[in-house]
Amino acid sequence: MGDVARLAGVSSQTVSRVSNGEPNVTEEKRERVRAAMAELGYRPNSAARAMRRGAFNTIGVIYHSLHPVGNHRTLEAISEAAAAQGYATTLLPLDASSQTAANGAFTRLSEMTVDAAIVILPSHFIEDTRRTELPVGVPIVVLGPPLIDGATSLDFDNSVGTREAIEHLLSLGHQTVHHIAGPAESFSANSREQVWREVLQENSRRIPEPTRGDWSPNSGYLVTKELLERERPTALFVANDQMALGAQRALLEAGLTIPGNVSIIGFDNLDEAVAFPTPLSSVAQDWEVLGRDALDAALEEIGGGSARSFTIPTRLILRDSTGPAPSPGSASDL
Repeated sequence: MGDVARLAGVSSQTVSRVSNGEPNVTEEKRERVRAAMAELGYRPNSAARAMRRGAFNTIGVIYHSLHPVGNHRTLEAISEAAAAQGYATTLLPLDASSQTAANGAFTRLSEMTVDAAIVILPSHFIEDTRRTELPVGVPIVVLGPPLIDGATSLDFDNSVGTREAIEHLLSLGHQTVHHIAGPAESFSANSREQVWREVLQENSRRIPEPTRGDWSPNSGYLVTKELLERERPTALFVANDQMALGAQRALLEAGLTIPGNVSIIGFDNLDEAVAFPTPLSSVAQDWEVLGRDALDAALEEIGGGSARSFTIPTRLILRDSTGPAPSPGSASDL
C-alpha cells in the first residue's frame, strides 16, 4: 500500500479509502491511485476488505442486454443460486455498448457494497485489457473467454459441440455445410465459425462463404433467403436456434423440405426447439450450470480462492431436422 501511495503522491489513508470504495476522495486522486495500483499490480485482499467493511452478502452482476436468451437464463440461474446461499444480487445494466460504459460499471462496483461481481458482457467490451479498469479489491468472474488477468473466467466449450454438428452432417453424405454465423463482434460466434472452417478443411471439403445474422429469427430468415438466391445448400449449421427458426421459415417458403432437401442444425438447444416446424437438432448449452458455476466461483474467491479459468462442455442433440444428403438432381450444392 505504501508503494501505491508514493507512486500516486497521496497518503496511505487515501489508498485505503479508494481500495474500499469509500467516499471523501476526489475523482482526480481516485484516478491516480487506480493508475498506480494497475502499474504496480496491487490488488487488496478481498477477505481483508470484507473484514474491514463487513460481509455484504451481495453479488453484483454487470450485463448489457437480456435480449439473448442465454443471458436471461444465466442471470436467473445466478440469482437463484445466490439466494440459495443467502446472497442478494445487485444488477448493473449498461446503457451503451462501449469500453467506456463497461469501465464506468466497474468503477461503480468499487463504490458499492458487493462482495464480488459477475460480468455478462460481449467480449468486445473487455477485449482490450489495457483499457479495462477493474475495481480494486472486488473479485471478478467473467462469463466468456479468459481475457482479463486476475479475473476468473467461465465459458462454454464451443468447439466440441460444433465439431460434433459438422461431422454429423458430413457423415450423412453432405458434400459441405453452409454456415449462418452470428455477429462479427461476438467471441462465441467467431469461435463456432472457426471450428466449422477447421472441420471442413480437415475433411478436404469446400468452405462456402458464411452469411451473418444478428442472432434474431428475422435475420436468420433474411440471410437464408439471400443464400438461396445464390446457391442451393443441402446442409446448414446455424450459430443459434433463433436464427435457425428464421432459416426454417425461408427454406419452407422456398418449397424445400427439412431434412429431405436441406438438413439444419442450430446452437443453444432452446426449449422451443422441439416445437419448431421441424424439431431442430441443436448443440446444447446449459445456462443453468453456467450461472450456478459462476456463483460458486465468486464465492470461492470471496473466501480467498485464486482466480482460474474453466469451460463447460457442449453436446449435439439430434432431432428431426437432419437426414441423409439428397440424391443428385433433387438439390444441388454448387
